Amino acid sequence: MKKFLRKLELPEFVKDSRLLIAVLSVFLLTVISTVVAFFINAIFGVAMLLIFILEIFWAIFGIYILAQNTNDYAANLSYRIKRGEQEAMIKMPLGILLYDESRHVQWVNPYLQLYLGDQDAIGKTIESVDKKLGKLVDEALEAKTSQSKVVKWGERQFEMVVQDSIGVIYLLDITRYADIADKYRAERLAIGQIFIDNYDELSERMHDQELARTSTYLQTTLNDYAKKFNSFLKRIDEDHFLLLAHLQDLEAMEEDKFSVLDKIRLETSRNNTPLTLSVGIAYGGESLRKIANQAQANLDLALGRGGDQVVLRELGQVARFYGGKSNPMEKRTRVRARMVSQALGELFKDVDQVFVQGHQRPDMDSVGSGIGVVKIARLHGVKAHFLLDTEHCNYDVDRLVKKMQAKNPKLDLFISPEEANVEATPNSLLVLVDHSKYSITYDQNLYNRLKNRIVVIDHHRRGEEFPENPMLTYVEPYASSASELVTEMVEYQQPEEDNRVLTNLEATAMLAGITVDSKEFSLRTGTRTFDAASYLRSIGADSSLVSEILKEDISSFLVRTHLVSSLQMLRPKMAIMQGPENKIIDPIITAQAADTALDLEGVAASFAITRRSNESIGISARSMGKINVQVIMEKLGGGGHLSNAATQLKDISVDEACQKLLSAIDEYLAENS
Repeated sequence: MKKFLRKLELPEFVKDSRLLIAVLSVFLLTVISTVVAFFINAIFGVAMLLIFILEIFWAIFGIYILAQNTNDYAANLSYRIKRGEQEAMIKMPLGILLYDESRHVQWVNPYLQLYLGDQDAIGKTIESVDKKLGKLVDEALEAKTSQSKVVKWGERQFEMVVQDSIGVIYLLDITRYADIADKYRAERLAIGQIFIDNYDELSERMHDQELARTSTYLQTTLNDYAKKFNSFLKRIDEDHFLLLAHLQDLEAMEEDKFSVLDKIRLETSRNNTPLTLSVGIAYGGESLRKIANQAQANLDLALGRGGDQVVLRELGQVARFYGGKSNPMEKRTRVRARMVSQALGELFKDVDQVFVQGHQRPDMDSVGSGIGVVKIARLHGVKAHFLLDTEHCNYDVDRLVKKMQAKNPKLDLFISPEEANVEATPNSLLVLVDHSKYSITYDQNLYNRLKNRIVVIDHHRRGEEFPENPMLTYVEPYASSASELVTEMVEYQQPEEDNRVLTNLEATAMLAGITVDSKEFSLRTGTRTFDAASYLRSIGADSSLVSEILKEDISSFLVRTHLVSSLQMLRPKMAIMQGPENKIIDPIITAQAADTALDLEGVAASFAITRRSNESIGISARSMGKINVQVIMEKLGGGGHLSNAATQLKDISVDEACQKLLSAIDEYLAENS
């Protein structure tokens, strides 16, 4: 039976044992029925036997026909499949190229031949057939992946797959769909907020006719710029505009580097009414609400960095900055200082204690401004301390602390980080002075515990790294120092009769902070800086004591002198100094060396590179204001002020840090050429 079935080449389903058992069962029942029929009646038995024989022949014939039809169907289907495969290889809209081990073309299907033109590709190398295609194949093979990759070949875009193991390239033309995707991306909406810096203050000093002329000039200039880039501009306030643009037009503005900022600054300066713009632009999200909120956040960041710049950000991506070429204009009015002082007083009423901390290795400005905030808090009856390890601090801060301790042996102004972490409660308040970048804060543990109860008082340009939800923010880049900002706040405090906010020594500490950060009133110094210094002098600050506190010790002087002696002018008007690879130098000395270099003729910016620890290199940057060292330091992960900035680099040598610095400088010069 099995041999017979094999001979007929029956399909597999006929050979199934379950079907065979069913057929045998029927045959067995038929045999039994025939035998029983003979016992009943001979004639009936013969009839049943004939029926049984006919049934066997009919079953064999049926199986034979079924096998024949099945084999014919399988053969026909196999032929159709092979024919379909051949026609697909030749006619389907997918480019196919076969090549050998030496990258010679063996076969090209007609669809791909359309893109190669009339040239005969067979037998030639892929590169000789088309250089661009050869380069794309090389790149795909170097990537060592068989995954599809979107490439541009000629004027069209393809999804390309290279299977080197079998020597075949597949190219699917997706130009139509790529064009649709590009058009969708190009027409995505970007929202911008434009704010005119210092408009209120300047308008107070203008006559009505002059104010109307300036306002008309601003409106016309901004409208012309928006029209040039097919954008929509709407004035929503005297100093506030709304900008709507497609992404393709925003990219054109970005290529133009938002030249309208320079135009307005220069034109208004010629008329003795200098105005600058702060712009925040966002794009990239599906929700207009999120885009608008991000645009406002970008505007806040631009203002926090001193204005006169554009902050551009795609949702979820890193911000890009344009402008920021000018020093922040001084705000002559003290309205904001008074409001912040009052708001800070209100905050102090609802806390159990206040902790104030500066940046790592706090300098005199950090300590002076911190002391001022502590005294304001205590004036409101709140327990307050400044975080400082008095056993390990800079030589000038150490002198100040020792003088304070000599004056008052029971001095409780300072608290160690360990004690602060023990005493802190969920109802405590943390004030950050002279910095807003939380990664460089004095005690990271206390910051993490109180990060939802933060106040920021700083004079550096605001960077992307900023406390997420501060309770109060006072960031004014125009100010010379944090001590200047806090001094103005102290002036608006009203102590009880015969109860002074600051002692003579505390006022001296704040004056020393202003003196250090303004480089003895020569940099970033406005009228309010002198007003603050004058107020501190009036309440007992001693300028001779400031000089004594800030005196440099001999060993520091020698180290600084040696560092300055390494000065090289590696770029025009830029002095670069390098410390020894195997010697750790105090950051204060590094900063002083950068300050010293600015006193030299022909130096517009200076950079001092020294080792700060076994793992890190520090760079201090200074400028006279024409070169924005903050932007250069931001390229290296740092930040600061237009004329005063710094950064730290991990796991790198001094020479490697110098090369990175030079690359950042070259990039800055290229952007501002």
